[in-house]
Amino acid sequence: MSALVDGALVAVGAGVGAPLRFLAAGRLDASGGLPAGTLLVNLVGSFLLGLLAGLALDGAALALLGTGLCGGLTTYSGLAVQTHGLLRTRPLLGLAYAGGTLALGLALCALGFVLAA
Repeated sequence: MSALVDGALVAVGAGVGAPLRFLAAGRLDASGGLPAGTLLVNLVGSFLLGLLAGLALDGAALALLGTGLCGGLTTYSGLAVQTHGLLRTRPLLGLAYAGGTLALGLALCALGFVLAA
């Protein structure tokens, strides 16, 4: 598969994942509270990527679904900015949000991998 086709597949997948992230954040993230939308998309994306890895996808399928969809759906930068904001205003919530996102994301990725294998 050519790099051009792979790039197009990544763009198509991201074109689905990024709007889903935007909608979830817009509906569920609370100002000053727990960013539930960002948490949700990061956890769902971690689980999906674990499933895809467990299925041993490669090539076009991985470009579309792994890099594109999961990459567009999840957001490390959003997690970082929201954690920083919470640490400034509600430090315990910020620590719980960052640590919980990491721990739950890793656990859900592992669960997806095991379920698919």
